[in-house]
Amino acid sequence: MEQNTLKRRGVGLTGVDKQRSFGGYTLFCPLTSDVAHLIDIDGNEVHSWKLPGRIGRHARILPNGNLAVNTLRPAQGSTTKDGGPFPFPFFNKYGGGVMSELDPTGNLVRQFQDSFGHHDQYHFGDGRLLYTSLEALSPEESAKVVGGVRGTEIDGITYTDTIKEVDEKGNLVWQWRVSQRLPRDEFPLQPHYTREHYPLINSVLPMRDGKHILASMRSVSAVVIIEKSTGNIVWKLGPEVLAQQHNATELENGNILVFDNGAYRNGESITYSRAIEVDRTTKEIVWEYRDRSQMLYFFTPFMGSAQRLANGNTLLCESGFGRLFEVTHDGYICWEYVNPHFACYVDEATAKIFPGESNALFRAYRYSLEEIPWLKEKLGI
Repeated sequence: MEQNTLKRRGVGLTGVDKQRSFGGYTLFCPLTSDVAHLIDIDGNEVHSWKLPGRIGRHARILPNGNLAVNTLRPAQGSTTKDGGPFPFPFFNKYGGGVMSELDPTGNLVRQFQDSFGHHDQYHFGDGRLLYTSLEALSPEESAKVVGGVRGTEIDGITYTDTIKEVDEKGNLVWQWRVSQRLPRDEFPLQPHYTREHYPLINSVLPMRDGKHILASMRSVSAVVIIEKSTGNIVWKLGPEVLAQQHNATELENGNILVFDNGAYRNGESITYSRAIEVDRTTKEIVWEYRDRSQMLYFFTPFMGSAQRLANGNTLLCESGFGRLFEVTHDGYICWEYVNPHFACYVDEATAKIFPGESNALFRAYRYSLEEIPWLKEKLGI
C-alpha cells in the first residue's frame, strides 16, 4: 500500500470546470528539484526548463517569454561558528542567491548573484532586479530585536533583511535596510519565532506607480508599503488581520491581495489559510476565500501564493501539500492540480529539517497563451 498520504489520495489533475476556469498555462517549481514545469488546463506538461541549480523559491515568465528564476548556489553548506557564509541551517532551504534569466530552450541570458539573496526576486526584464537579502547585526544590536524565543540567535547574532535594487550591470542603485528603517517596538517578532532572522521578508514587489515597494514580513505578520524616495513606511497591515502571510500583490484597483497562512492566528483556535483582498484606504477585507468547511482542508503553515487572474478568478498555491487550485469570485473551485513530483531534499542541512519525500511548492503563476509568445508556435496552435 502506498505510504505517502498525498500520493495515496491522488496527484496530478483532480478536477476542472472549463466553463468557469480562466484556462491558460500554470508554471510551478517543486522545491526539491532543478526543473520548472509548465502545464495546460488538463494537467499536461507542455514545456519544462532545466534550471542552473535547485530552485530557491520560484520562477515566473517575463513579458519577453524568458524565464526569471532564483536558484541556490552549488554546495550550499552548513553553518560555521561565525554564522557564515551560510548564516543558519534554514537558509539552505529558502536561500536563492543565483538570479537567472533563461530563454525558452534553457540557455542562460543573464545572471546575478548575491550569497545572502533569499525568498523573492523581481526581474524587471531588462536586467534590473529588486530582491531580498540579509545582513548581520552586531550582538549588541541583535539583543535589541523585540520578541521571539530568546537564545535562538546564531552565536548571538540576528540577521536582518535588506531590500536591494540593482541595475542591469549589477550596480546597487537603491537599498532599504531593516536595521535602520524598521521600528522594532512597532514590529516585534511573534513569540513563537526563533531570532536568527528578522523580520523574514518573503515577498517584495515594485508598485505600479514606480515610487513605492510592497513587502510582506512573515515573522512579524505584517505587510508594508515603503516610499522609495524617503525609505518611510507609509502603509501597514499587521497581526490584527494577518498571520504569517506570503505573496502580497497590488491589484489593478489598488487593493492588496495577500495569501494569509493562518499559523498562530490571533484570537482563534481553528487553524486555516485564506486569501484576502484588502482595501488600501480603509484596510477592510473586501474579498476573502477560505475553505467552506472551516477545517484543515485548506491550510499551509508556511509559503503559499495567490494570483488574481484577468477574469476575476484567483489561483492559489497551498504550498506545503503541492496543491494548486483556482477559485471564482464566489468561492467555487473550478480547477485543481496536485504536484506529482515527489523527492527528498539532497542537501543534508535541509533534509534534517524536512526529512522524507516532498512535493512542496513556494509559488505558482498562471498565464494566458498570449502571455507566452513562443508557446503558440511550439504547440502548433
